[in-house]
Amino acid sequence: MQIVAIIPARGGSKGIPRKNIRLLNGKPLIAYAIERARQSPHITAVFVSTDSREIADVAQRYGAFVIERDSALADDLVTLDPVICQATEAVEQQLGHGFDAVITLQPTSPLLTQETLDQAIEFFLAQDIDTLISAVNRPHLSWGKDEAGNLRPLYDKRKNRQELPPHYVETGAFLITRRGCIRPDTRIGGKVSVYEVPIEESVDIDGSEDWILADSLLRRKRILFRVDGYIEMGLGHIYNCLTLAFSLIGHDVLLLTHEAADIGIQKIKETNLPYRTFRDEAEISEIIDEFQPDVWVNDCLNTSAAYIRKLKALVPRVVTIEDLGSGSEEADAVINALYDEAEPRRNVYSGYPYVCLRDEFQMEEPKPFSPEVKNIVVFFGGTDPSNLNRLVYDGILAQSERFSAVTFNFITGIGYDYEKNGVVNRPDKHINVYPNVPRVTKYLKRADLVVMGQGRSIFEVAAMGVPAVVMSQNEREMTHSFAQMEHGFLNLGLGHEVDPFLITNTLDWLIHTETVRENMRRLMLKVPLKSGLERVKRIILGDDDLDFPHRTQ
Repeated sequence: MQIVAIIPARGGSKGIPRKNIRLLNGKPLIAYAIERARQSPHITAVFVSTDSREIADVAQRYGAFVIERDSALADDLVTLDPVICQATEAVEQQLGHGFDAVITLQPTSPLLTQETLDQAIEFFLAQDIDTLISAVNRPHLSWGKDEAGNLRPLYDKRKNRQELPPHYVETGAFLITRRGCIRPDTRIGGKVSVYEVPIEESVDIDGSEDWILADSLLRRKRILFRVDGYIEMGLGHIYNCLTLAFSLIGHDVLLLTHEAADIGIQKIKETNLPYRTFRDEAEISEIIDEFQPDVWVNDCLNTSAAYIRKLKALVPRVVTIEDLGSGSEEADAVINALYDEAEPRRNVYSGYPYVCLRDEFQMEEPKPFSPEVKNIVVFFGGTDPSNLNRLVYDGILAQSERFSAVTFNFITGIGYDYEKNGVVNRPDKHINVYPNVPRVTKYLKRADLVVMGQGRSIFEVAAMGVPAVVMSQNEREMTHSFAQMEHGFLNLGLGHEVDPFLITNTLDWLIHTETVRENMRRLMLKVPLKSGLERVKRIILGDDDLDFPHRTQ
């Protein structure tokens, strides 16, 4: 079957002047339609109907033939029917033969994909129809006006949207018509069907809002986060990737985790973000082939150079997080917020400027300083492999008479069995235990002191301005450089080596030393932490040629 594509593009656009040839994500708007038509194996020839010499030049630059539109057909009030009829006749005269079908392909639908266009043509060819119209199904409870101007429902019964009958809205992206149906007053034959296009491809650029939306969607990337969460390693990596995934709302994100990482999977499930699990490397390759990521974000600690080189052969951009391995030399960018590198490297962004605070900490203001200590929060993250909760709990119970005026609030994570470990409510000792709370800020806003681990939560506490005593879960946490007195933290070192009496003595000293706590809060709030998320987003997306510091100054 012979099919011609005609792209109508007049020069007199008023909503967006010179709309058809303005650059959208680096390319003239009309170029998207021309490229889709020229790449289709079903389309014989591609023509642009225009009254503009400038549009004609651009159209020819992208490989289309041009039909000069009569000035009488370039008026705002002229419909497309006579335009397409005139163009079809001119094409047939120019080529010396007719066509079986004509596709009106609008230049104002740049998000229409090659796959959708080709599938629509194949649908048209397989059906006994005269006309196929692009549409989206948008069932809604609708109202209209009767002849008297009164509002009336356009439905018989109120239903949930999922229960409503189909309601097809034309997108304007394409209209496929058999040649015999094209006349000056119509392009619609007797047998009509619609082809449902994905909602994300349905944007029709009419005003500036549509342009902004289309530009944003064209810049959208597919970003895969490779991350795990186990009891032994904690959930800091999971929380970090979830924070980034939520912030990248204009992009397609997918979280990839090992099927054995049950604690991490549980936390991901709570968010309703898309995720996949895998068993071996072969499955990873299949997922990459299916998802086709533009960016791979690896938040699984140290990588090898061979691993990163293998990834870079499959994915255009590879970013690693908290990576001290040889793979950090090969990655496009490395984000090590927990470490300060002594010597800056080209691709490494280290230190607190690259901290990604969760939403609840971005929106909260620092807690006002309290001269008295009445509430102490104890939390060691989503898991607590060294059972530091119990260490602190036992120390407080053994010295409870010293803290009779203080309430201790233990916040335990999803991967910590507080009942099995005996960290339970003791109202008689002013001890409360809150497992897996949805918002930590609720408790930090009432806290006057914090006892905590040395993972990413240190930045959250610093943003809230609550003086903190920290202990490390393991040797790797000991290398995290931020939780020191210069930033308002009192660091007791490796947790399982800390004497419980040192913990209680430290707390007692801080409770009775107001000036020290006030200075700790002041040092915390000197550190600007809320801009790190935007920096990291831009690095992930490839905007890392900016004047960002490559380490903490």
